[in-house]
Amino acid sequence: MADPRIVPDPRIVIVGAGPAGVRAAETLVAAGVRPIVIDEGGRDGGQIYRRQPEGFRRSYASLYGSEAGRAEDLHRSFEALRDRIDYRPETLAWGIWEKQLHLLQGSRTSEVDFDALIIASGATDRLMPVRGWNRAGVYSLGAAQLALKSQASAIGSRVVFMGSGPLLYLVAAQYSKAGAKVAAVLDTSSFWLRVKALPRLIARPDVLLKGLALTWKLRRARTEIETGITPVEIEGQPETGVETIRFRTNKGQERTVACDAVALGYHLRPEAQLADLARCEFRFDVQTRQFFPVKDTDGRSSVAGIYLAGDGALTLGADAAEASGHLAALAVLTDLGRQVATRDVGRLRRRLRAFERFRRGIADAFPWPASAAAAFSEDTVVCRCENITAGELRAAVTTGSVELNHAKAFSRVGMGRCQGRYCGHAAAEVIAASAGVSIETVGRIRGQPPVKPFVIGAESDAKEGA
Repeated sequence: MADPRIVPDPRIVIVGAGPAGVRAAETLVAAGVRPIVIDEGGRDGGQIYRRQPEGFRRSYASLYGSEAGRAEDLHRSFEALRDRIDYRPETLAWGIWEKQLHLLQGSRTSEVDFDALIIASGATDRLMPVRGWNRAGVYSLGAAQLALKSQASAIGSRVVFMGSGPLLYLVAAQYSKAGAKVAAVLDTSSFWLRVKALPRLIARPDVLLKGLALTWKLRRARTEIETGITPVEIEGQPETGVETIRFRTNKGQERTVACDAVALGYHLRPEAQLADLARCEFRFDVQTRQFFPVKDTDGRSSVAGIYLAGDGALTLGADAAEASGHLAALAVLTDLGRQVATRDVGRLRRRLRAFERFRRGIADAFPWPASAAAAFSEDTVVCRCENITAGELRAAVTTGSVELNHAKAFSRVGMGRCQGRYCGHAAAEVIAASAGVSIETVGRIRGQPPVKPFVIGAESDAKEGA
């Protein structure tokens, strides 16, 4: 019989082993807590500091460029934690019910109870469709980066990078450095927006300088960079895929660039499905025209026992994710009655305020091209998984579907394998423009379990109790 005087250690679970998850685990271990770390990937690092496969021997400098030092430090920190955490790689956290997390590892499902859950689920690409983006050879920026880091291969022999935001230039520069041919970098934002955003961007001068250095390296490699462009169409053949990309310059002239692959991306969007399943409150951000889960300064969500860290809550970048992971872990310890250093909390809060100011500057400098959705041709595919066109979405609006989940039920937009991750934001813009209502009114695609598809015949293991 258990001794009632003995209080069991709290069961703290972290979802994600990227920058936020690793720093959260490190903070908890330092306080004498052994957390469970769940990660869908096979190794730590997340997407930004994704490790190369076993047997690959590329240097940190060649793989991560200007972020090599941070990547190496994060990897070494995690290695030092391995015997002091319950690490579960290649494990999908697919659902939450009350204080229980549902997992899938291989073909087996299981459940684990928790006293506190830190969701550090990272982010995915935010995409705005263009006519022809469903052709073979069109990838997201994240997928293009993944091919380079995990496979040591490029997505094509002549690649165009199109979209907006710092990631556009980062991945293009990584391809150029790896020896791949970058046919062009086509940015929908104008150069003058960056100049106007400088008062906010200067909040992080080191990052600003890194961004300028990336642009300089691309120009030095004689890469064509066009700003203020309007995408028109990605052209090609069903048998061969992408052949050219057509766009209008900032002066209104139509041009084409020959290519065999295109990488698209407009910043990142949080992987917030788990927060949604945990019934966390969300808020609408007017500047970026998207919903973020609500959290306080230290990472507490609107639901007791659920904490949010890193880009899975707010896309601030890798170094900000590290700070928010540390801060979320301190919040967990505080709420469990443990003493924490208030000096550390204050320092981390100040850092995150600077990161937030910079994020606002980035949003000003590289805006989400919302107006593009209103100009989609009727046959422009919005949802690639289900092959749903802009015309079909507009037809749903005429039947009264002016809320995104209602439109989903009537058109199947967002019902495919990605579950709306890559079409949801654009679909909402199409509906808002067609119905003449605000994007906030249209809403967001609600998360549904499982957050990613898996085999229906998965076997169940016993539940792990607290």
